[in-house]
Amino acid sequence: MAATASLLSLLTLTVVLSGGLSTTNTGGLISDGETADRLSNTSRSRGVRFTGGVLSPGRTSIRHTGESTTATADYNTSRSRAQEHSRLHRNTHGVKTLTIKPIETSSRGLKPTGKHPKPTETSRKPPKPTETSPRALKPTGKPPKSTETSRKPPKPTETSRNTPKPTETSRNTPKPTETSRKPPKPTETSSRALKPTGKNPKPTETSRNTPKPTETNRNPPKPTETSSRALNTTRNPPKPTEANRKPLKPTETSRKTSKPTETSRSTVSSTSKPPRTSTVSFSTEDLSESIDKTVERRVWSSRESTEPPAFECPPLGLESLKVKDSQIQASSYLRRGLGPHRGRLNIQSGVEDGDIYDGGWCAQYEDQQQWLQIHAQKLTRFTAVILQGRSSIWSLDYVESFKVQVSNDTIKWKPCMNGTQEAVFEGNTDSETPVLAVLPEPAVAQYIRINPQSWFKNGTICLRAEIMGCELADPNNIYPWQSEDGTQDKLDFRHHNYKEMRKLMKSVNEMCPDITRIYSIGKSHMGLKLYVMEISDNPGKHELGEPEFRYVAGMHGNEVLGRELLLNLMQFICQEYRRGNQRILHLVKETRIHLLPSMNPDGYEMAYKKGSELAGWALGRYSYEGIDMNHNFADLNTVMWDAIELETDKSKLINHYFPIPEQYTSEDAWVAPETRAVISWMQTIPFVLSANLHGGELVVTYPFDMTRDWAPREQTPTADDSFFRWLATVYASTNHVMSNPDRRPCHNEDFLRHNNIINGANWHTVPGSMNDFSYLHTNCFEVTVELSCDKFPHAGELPTEWQNNKESLLVYMEQVHRGIKGVIRDKDTEAGIADAIIKVDDIDHHIRSAADGDFWRLLNPGDYDITVTAEGYFPASRSCRVEYEHYPTLCDFRLTKTPKQRLREILAKGGKIPKDLQLRLRQLRTRKLRVSTKRINRRRASQQQSRAHR
Repeated sequence: MAATASLLSLLTLTVVLSGGLSTTNTGGLISDGETADRLSNTSRSRGVRFTGGVLSPGRTSIRHTGESTTATADYNTSRSRAQEHSRLHRNTHGVKTLTIKPIETSSRGLKPTGKHPKPTETSRKPPKPTETSPRALKPTGKPPKSTETSRKPPKPTETSRNTPKPTETSRNTPKPTETSRKPPKPTETSSRALKPTGKNPKPTETSRNTPKPTETNRNPPKPTETSSRALNTTRNPPKPTEANRKPLKPTETSRKTSKPTETSRSTVSSTSKPPRTSTVSFSTEDLSESIDKTVERRVWSSRESTEPPAFECPPLGLESLKVKDSQIQASSYLRRGLGPHRGRLNIQSGVEDGDIYDGGWCAQYEDQQQWLQIHAQKLTRFTAVILQGRSSIWSLDYVESFKVQVSNDTIKWKPCMNGTQEAVFEGNTDSETPVLAVLPEPAVAQYIRINPQSWFKNGTICLRAEIMGCELADPNNIYPWQSEDGTQDKLDFRHHNYKEMRKLMKSVNEMCPDITRIYSIGKSHMGLKLYVMEISDNPGKHELGEPEFRYVAGMHGNEVLGRELLLNLMQFICQEYRRGNQRILHLVKETRIHLLPSMNPDGYEMAYKKGSELAGWALGRYSYEGIDMNHNFADLNTVMWDAIELETDKSKLINHYFPIPEQYTSEDAWVAPETRAVISWMQTIPFVLSANLHGGELVVTYPFDMTRDWAPREQTPTADDSFFRWLATVYASTNHVMSNPDRRPCHNEDFLRHNNIINGANWHTVPGSMNDFSYLHTNCFEVTVELSCDKFPHAGELPTEWQNNKESLLVYMEQVHRGIKGVIRDKDTEAGIADAIIKVDDIDHHIRSAADGDFWRLLNPGDYDITVTAEGYFPASRSCRVEYEHYPTLCDFRLTKTPKQRLREILAKGGKIPKDLQLRLRQLRTRKLRVSTKRINRRRASQQQSRAHR
């Protein structure tokens, strides 16, 4: 073993001297000493506050680096000290080490947290090295010998009296021999609680003597001075412990605060290694089992009705734009932006008052002679009126009482009577809550007027409305079927609550048991399961080379159209598969499809109880805890952009599989359980393509969703911008409503001029979106589809909405087969290589292979140079052409192990070194001797020249 160990040491030294044989760094001294320092200091120059996983502006104007503040001065001082230390170290030793500076606290007027922490065993004994790689890399060998760098730790920067001074070590930090009297305590720098890839380090005095975290109250604690970002922390932060593979035990904090540290800003370098794709599958759910009684009592209380109010007639369609602008008239209006065409239920205004997109109809005069009139165009049986105030963030206007009249010719008007007197209906008490007014007796007519009688005393006459009415059959129409809208598909077109959704999914599974499977990815806050319908020719199994696709709906509980479309889609695929539809057969056999119809079941149940017309604009949008899930994913955009700004060596940057910050993974972070479940789902299954179905607009948005400098809106493209534009265009151009050039805008944006697609950040910035997270943390490309102007359309409109979106849903799924696919194998064993990096020239975004070595890279037609790298293997490159056909180009790779990797595997098995490897070792030894001889000769020549000059 001594001989083999010496061979391995010799080979390692030879590889280092010769520049290395593998492009993947596997341990030791890995990167510039300034890289991590810059990245950890980035959060001090942004001026933003972290609130449980979602970054939001900490103040109105962001203070940039260079402004004269105490925090900026501290930052510049600490940075210059760290840079000076790195420069002296490099000049002295000629090697590069990873040295992350201690946590620097801000002096922005924050209150101190308490007494100085008591000294522990750490203050008397130096800590043993810990493994602090942000991706939990496997150790590749013994730690290097101690150098001056390890014996002389860098000077710590100024910190608060209440904050312990941690240090950050390299991946294999040598054991220090000389330390100061009070050496700093190491902190955990792992950005995610990843599955360990090797044995955990042995516990040291630091980990054994670490006190348990304390429990705080549930009120938001006072922040500690941790950074210029004003991050929220616990009142009494626990003392840092040794960074071991397991996550720190979190303290009991407020639901809206997390405990971040600067070490969570891990260095985003090319050496970061993602977790292996998990092979754990989600167990199949048996929907014949009854719902848990505790959950049922919690969600559906017996004291209130679980069913929405039943209406005798459906809405005419003011909210859904079925009623045209020309059908709405008024006695007067204040200006164009407050005209009668804006008096539609739930219409939304722009940010500024005074534009052409305001939030309702407002009369020019304040008297009881004002009215809003709707022409039904056909004889209609009017049954009810729904009223709402003006949508505005600057004004408060609504109608408190009103009368209703009907007519057939607009000349003679008949008032709605309540017995012998004209009925006066109660109006609104605020501007957002819809109020239903049922007519005492249904009125048959073509015109209906709303006549305000009183209004908010500090406002004016403004309203938004919807009319409930049944269209009567025209006896003169001999071709009634020509006016029928909808679809010929025999599907279950109605709104399904949680119980009804379970029944429908169960019926589909029973109808097509060979191609469907139902599983759950987790539970909501109230205990409702997040069910997924899997559709594949081999359910429950990932097949080699078969791409994974997902649709997600119901992220906002009141945007229900996506939920119903996915329920209809699973019915449609099952029916057409049984009928032998070749298009569906090919889709099922070549793709593994996952449909999540309700990501926010708690929010849906709240909106469902009110009904499609009375739920309003926001009821049910958020989770039960009040979390907007579209802003609840980890903000990896800021991590990426900070690294780009501060890293001078661009080759050290990564552009994919960004690690999740440590504070986001804490159990006390303000992250919804539904969000955690979806993230786990993403990490378990190697998805390739996805779409997130929303409602309230008619547009398809693509990443990035977040602007780079916190601007309200700005074009922020990804490296795959051309393909994302193609994906968005595929859906928008095949949608019947979006592709209609004569349609009117929904609310306050005209997306027709963008061809109904837009970069998400150019619409409005969304930090922590699922689209951006999916692109930066996994291989999956994802867009957001806004399906309709009406978030909660009436059940009678569902057949038409299905017909509008059916082709779009199918053709978008087929795009998962564009680009290239293949399998990366070991040349000798033919085994698949997991986590191999697939690089496409001229596209700065890589992907990684799945557990079996298969990969899928979405690309537009063209010629591409592909390079594949993997740890322990030589890189391989080849050219691949993507055609215009609807199938991917096969692009397989076979990689050859490096001599170092081969020797390591042979020694691990206790085998003999083969002759070809021995020959390679001799060549490397000879190369080493030549390099050392040249160095000695140059040194002697320089000495002789210096002597000659003397």
